[in-house]
Amino acid sequence: MSTDVRSETMPRRLPRNLPGPTGIGGSLLVLLVVGWLLTNLAKTPGDFFQILLFGLSLGAVYALVALGYTLVYGILELINFAHGDLFMFGGTVSAVFILEVFQLGSQERWYVLWPSVAACVVIAMAVCGVLNALIEMVAYRPLRNAPRLAPLITAVGMSFILQDVVLGWRGPNYITVPSVLPRSDVFNVGSVEYRWDELIVLLVTVPLLLALVYLVQRTKQGKAMRATAQDREAAAMMGINVNRTISFTFLVAGALAGAGGLIYVLWQTQVRFDSGFRLGLISFTAAVLGGIGNLPGAVLGATVIGLIQAFNEGLSWSAPGGDWTQSIVFSILILILVFRPEGLLGEKTPEGQ
Repeated sequence: MSTDVRSETMPRRLPRNLPGPTGIGGSLLVLLVVGWLLTNLAKTPGDFFQILLFGLSLGAVYALVALGYTLVYGILELINFAHGDLFMFGGTVSAVFILEVFQLGSQERWYVLWPSVAACVVIAMAVCGVLNALIEMVAYRPLRNAPRLAPLITAVGMSFILQDVVLGWRGPNYITVPSVLPRSDVFNVGSVEYRWDELIVLLVTVPLLLALVYLVQRTKQGKAMRATAQDREAAAMMGINVNRTISFTFLVAGALAGAGGLIYVLWQTQVRFDSGFRLGLISFTAAVLGGIGNLPGAVLGATVIGLIQAFNEGLSWSAPGGDWTQSIVFSILILILVFRPEGLLGEKTPEGQ
């Protein structure tokens, strides 16, 4: 008798091959978004493809910053909230060198422009890489065995410190640099125009991303990074210098942020002390969306976020508009954390492992 009562009162589980309420809602949302995109494609195909190309370039910039979040989280399980401001610092350093050291103009000859840009890339990556490694050594390493809240608060504090350093150094106004990248069309098909400044963003970003994948997957230092991320104590027992490996990870993450800062300044032609706050949060959302700690996931998440922002701000038919971009992006962050915290390419792990 008691068995019958329990069988009637216990909730029944849905069969494994049927979607639950969350799956149905997510599927409906995806169908609505796809329908909206197809409608815009049918109405204004030229604008659709041009915005698509812009979104890919924007996603590439986000990817450089998102990879920094992913690298640090993968090895320390630390959300480095100062990373977006490190990106801003790299942009500021790049702007200063463009304006005051190389003195580049809008009509600069190619044999002056490209060596100067290459030098700025190296300088921005070196400055931000070393700075990030120093931040890890001074601010995070002493708290490595502290409760997780302590380094998280420290990261927020470092974010404000970097903002205040640039605020005191360059003031509250935007630093504007000349439009040195060529703005002519790479190709023009009908009403679809793809400019050189958008292509150059990809030409700089994609090799850096491939170099990072090669570093992590193929090199001895990359194997040390993966071993340390998996089990620090076991890695130390195998002879890996854990402190040096973690510092190297911060160095690489900072170098990517510096490269992203330079690309952003060359593309958008301006930067300010608070430019990294919003972009850093969006890039963090991209890392979570793809699966934080997963390198391909960070790139995928950044591409998706870049396309979402471009479509929302660029498409004309029934788009919410640019004022809603941040709300949409952070709504995605909340939904991912609630319904799929491992992200698109992340893997579920048992609790406590």
